Amino acid sequence: MALKDADQVAGCEKLERLWQRGKAFLGVDAAILGGAMTWVSERNLVSAISNAGGFGVIACGSMTPALLSAEIEATRALTKKPFGVNLITLHPDLDALIDVCSAHKVGHVVLAGGIPHGGTIAKIKDSGAKVLCFVPALVLAKKFVRSGVDALIIEGAEAGGHIGPVSTAVLVQEILPHIDQIPIFVAGGIGRGEAIASYLRMGAAGCQLGTRFVCATESIAHANFKKAFLRAAARDAIPTVQLDARFPVIPVRAIRNKGTDEFMIHQRKVIADFQAGKLDQSAAQLAIEHYWAGALRRAVIDGDVETGSLMAGQSVGMVTLEQSTKDIIAELIEQAASFLLQKQ
Repeated sequence: MALKDADQVAGCEKLERLWQRGKAFLGVDAAILGGAMTWVSERNLVSAISNAGGFGVIACGSMTPALLSAEIEATRALTKKPFGVNLITLHPDLDALIDVCSAHKVGHVVLAGGIPHGGTIAKIKDSGAKVLCFVPALVLAKKFVRSGVDALIIEGAEAGGHIGPVSTAVLVQEILPHIDQIPIFVAGGIGRGEAIASYLRMGAAGCQLGTRFVCATESIAHANFKKAFLRAAARDAIPTVQLDARFPVIPVRAIRNKGTDEFMIHQRKVIADFQAGKLDQSAAQLAIEHYWAGALRRAVIDGDVETGSLMAGQSVGMVTLEQSTKDIIAELIEQAASFLLQKQ
């Protein structure tokens, strides 16, 4: 980032002090993690984030151990900087995936998609890697600290993809003042540097952004997918709606499209078939859950933005142009430093 004057330098120095703990933990120049987005957070974007001074994170998703191994190797070929791997705790081959991370000496593993077993945390730590976990409540944050987790990520409902019910603004007030034993990163709805600076001032060690990087030039997301992000407003990124408590729907925040509307119709039809005795409850639940099968890949890779899943956080309204990852991170840093200078 080009520093224009002594005031800007002062703002950057203040930013450096505030996120020093996060930088040291991640081993990076800027305590900005890339949110792990399936099909998007692969070798190209992950390496670009790390090369730009942030911390890229591979989204393992449903990868097999062999695929994850190849992705780590491919990412290492593109960057010599630190990066991490996000693993889904419900993955049937979780232990094997941890072994892959260990074999490749991955320094940081992010566990998502559920509460990890203590043995899982211990297995990762035994490999020499640091463990990061998502926390939706203070009680769980305290439990993770006792379990030996090395860092936490607070992610609020403003985030894209699978979300909890509580906003980032509430979670940071609930958790940050009470946990100081380990670094805490904040995620969900962050699109500008001023927000990063604000959370740092509240005690965060850094922040995680996903949606902001979807339209990076290094992102392999289909041009149609990127255009949908560039055109969307914050109010367009909505969570999926559950019509009947008997058939739970895991809330996923995504840009509303034809697929979103048809999912409502699909639910109504399935529920009607259940009530008419055409489907038992198990078959009906499965029919609802399978609606979105493959929908994210169709949108991200194939460009089907009509019926595919456009997972995005509410910060999507702040994504206004396609730019390099380096420029995105530099812009975030400049905004954060300027904000801190004004608040001295």
